[in-house]
Amino acid sequence: MNIREYFTRISYKGSCANPDLETLTEVFQHHIRAVPFENLSIHCGETIELDLESTYNKIVRKKRGGWCMENNHLLWWVLKTLGYDTTILGAIVYDPEEKPYQNDIDHLLLKVDLDGKAYIVDGGFGTVYQMWEPMELISGKDQPQIPGIFRFMEDNGIWYFEKIKRNQYSPNQSCSYSDNREKNACKKVYQFTLEPRELEDFRPQSVYLQTSPDSLFVKKSICSLQTTDGPWTLVGWTLTRVKYNYKENMDLMETTTLTDEEVEKTLKDQFGIMLDHKLVPVNNSKMSVF
Repeated sequence: MNIREYFTRISYKGSCANPDLETLTEVFQHHIRAVPFENLSIHCGETIELDLESTYNKIVRKKRGGWCMENNHLLWWVLKTLGYDTTILGAIVYDPEEKPYQNDIDHLLLKVDLDGKAYIVDGGFGTVYQMWEPMELISGKDQPQIPGIFRFMEDNGIWYFEKIKRNQYSPNQSCSYSDNREKNACKKVYQFTLEPRELEDFRPQSVYLQTSPDSLFVKKSICSLQTTDGPWTLVGWTLTRVKYNYKENMDLMETTTLTDEEVEKTLKDQFGIMLDHKLVPVNNSKMSVF
């Protein structure tokens, strides 16, 4: 494992001499624009290993992506190597179908303490809920970014991560559709505490998410990559391009249905991914990742 090899993978050519907020932000942005959020291993007959060296080889050397337990675990190593005070945290992702949060942590994220402030760094969520900059851990403060307005809310030691979305326009639909600004615009994403976690804490959920027929990651094959305009996301055979702020308070969503052959070509051309095993695309859940 070599930090320079990682920098080559994410095309980062900046300085790493000072572990400051500017460097943290630049490395983070290069990561999310080079390394997809993806669960394709599940649909290629591969096992996702919770092992740092395996994750490094997969993402850096094989130029694959990964889900939160891979992307953020690798980022943890990167930031620790660069001298940042970095802690692994565990979150519970909000399931709009179930409504209440589930009991087991199923999302790995990072806290970075820097110059007397705490920041959340999460490079492993993907799609339109992917933050583009480290977020200061302050309750109730709107933090505008290009993807939208993010914020944390704290209640009795439990932190909630939310996003205020823009309206969305899809030319593929018979008419445009948008969120109701009063009822639905603020989307719950996940909740977490500041209890430090070890990678082993995520092992039971890693197995469950890869094998259970109730797991969203079993029901959907997902690959999502951030670009300077917005994310490209492939779910099953459906490719969606989001362009942020296409018009005032409006994001553009363009969707295309691909053939099996086009899926493989798109993964290579758009996401930079070449798989070792045959992908079986899946989209067996009505739950939207947008």
